[in-house]
Amino acid sequence: MAPNPQIPTFALNGAKIPLDVLKYIPEESASFYQFVPLRIIEGILEVGMVDPENIEAKDVLQFIGSTNNLPFKVFRLSKEDFDTILAEYKGLSGAVDKAVGEFVADVEEDLKKYKTDESKGAEPSIVEDAPVTKIVSVILQYAIGGNASDIHIEPEGEKVRVRYRVDGVLHTTLSFTRSVQEAIVARIKILTNMKLDEKRKPQDGRFSAKIDGRKIDFRVSTLPTYFGEKVVIRILDPDKKDITFETLGLDGVNLEAVQAAISKPYGIILLTGPTGSGKTTTLYSMLSAVDREKNNVVSLEDPIEYDIDGVNQSQVQPEIGYTFANGLRSILRQDPDIIMVGEIRDRETAKLAIQAALTGHLVFSTLHTNSSIGVIPRLIDMGVEPYLIPPALTMVLAQRLVPVMCPEAKQEIPIDDSLKMMVEKQFADLPPEFKSKIPIPAKVFRPSKTASCPSGTKGRMGVFETFTMNRDLERLILKEPGEVEIYEYLRKTGFLTLKEDAMKKAFEGKISFDEVNRL
Repeated sequence: MAPNPQIPTFALNGAKIPLDVLKYIPEESASFYQFVPLRIIEGILEVGMVDPENIEAKDVLQFIGSTNNLPFKVFRLSKEDFDTILAEYKGLSGAVDKAVGEFVADVEEDLKKYKTDESKGAEPSIVEDAPVTKIVSVILQYAIGGNASDIHIEPEGEKVRVRYRVDGVLHTTLSFTRSVQEAIVARIKILTNMKLDEKRKPQDGRFSAKIDGRKIDFRVSTLPTYFGEKVVIRILDPDKKDITFETLGLDGVNLEAVQAAISKPYGIILLTGPTGSGKTTTLYSMLSAVDREKNNVVSLEDPIEYDIDGVNQSQVQPEIGYTFANGLRSILRQDPDIIMVGEIRDRETAKLAIQAALTGHLVFSTLHTNSSIGVIPRLIDMGVEPYLIPPALTMVLAQRLVPVMCPEAKQEIPIDDSLKMMVEKQFADLPPEFKSKIPIPAKVFRPSKTASCPSGTKGRMGVFETFTMNRDLERLILKEPGEVEIYEYLRKTGFLTLKEDAMKKAFEGKISFDEVNRL
């Protein structure tokens, strides 16, 4: 492939790259993807790439730029100049090794101080300007700047890698030598009040920190592995809790169904989907949409992810016997109007939630099934009597998350005969009066990679399927039907599956048509 003439060439000509500039790109990333920082001019990081057409390298470079909150400009760089600059990292490595030495010494001193204070019963403290604090702070700031949802700190052989989950995909951005792993974990344990000397069992905790002037909550989990303790940190940004139904991706009949269901004074609304499908976010959106001033709103969660004004939030603790079932019994004695139960996991909780809905309460909860239709057989399988389901169940919603295309990074794909046949086959059993409301366009889109949006996508949205209770469905449920019988009935009423909602969003140019085949 001929080189792109629009990308300028950079010649080193014997110049040295300052260490402060080299720090913007980790040596491991520079070596693997063959790009290096050159200089910073007017707030723009200039980067030299041996192969500027390497899409994977551009993806990584875009992520590094976002975590540093620094725009970048790409130059073509010869292999000789690249090797010269890469060798300069040795000077940087020496500076890092020195910092790591100070870091280990300081954290050992901090741990002695912590243990001394702890033995005296004093509040545990740590030196705030210690290198351990700075390194953990950098890890957190990278995550917030890169809009990550999770941080994975993983010991591996001779190094510790730090990966960030952005839009559902993990990216490796930082790495440290193994000598700092225990100190980093110790610092995080101190922040979360975990036991420092317990390394054989998993632990959980949480803490808050101010990042860029905003208070961010972090939920932490440790896990013993062969090379040491792995730490996963879930980022709970309060700015992300106030998401509207439209922002989630709810529209059309699905949006109308949700709005009608949450406006009813009683009944149970069940959400279903795999872990990571956005169920908790949808539940919080429902809680935010109800009147929390005139109603007593209580939630039972494991764990509490966001603080919502006007909601009495309680976290279950199974280790002391405070389970969803026991908690729900206690909530019903608190004169509630609206109850949110984080998850229905067992027969007892299912029966209590159904009973609460039958006695005049509006209940929101989640249930693990593969589709919305699977909820009814699942409830029956959990021991709920079929005759109790219709009067209690108001609505069921299933959801998944799919990447959203960048508006400026769309590539048109004409709908050819084979694609059209696939679409028509998907909607073949949908009654004509509903099929006519889903026009098939002449083209769809897939993401293209641009300099401003190298992955072609940014953020995620939900695709949904919903159904609500009615008299005909009630009569069907009393016969204890399977999923096929429920689907055949709902299809006659215009029911659309997750895949078909994704198709509609692909027709509208919101998501890539490729995502349809992944559902």
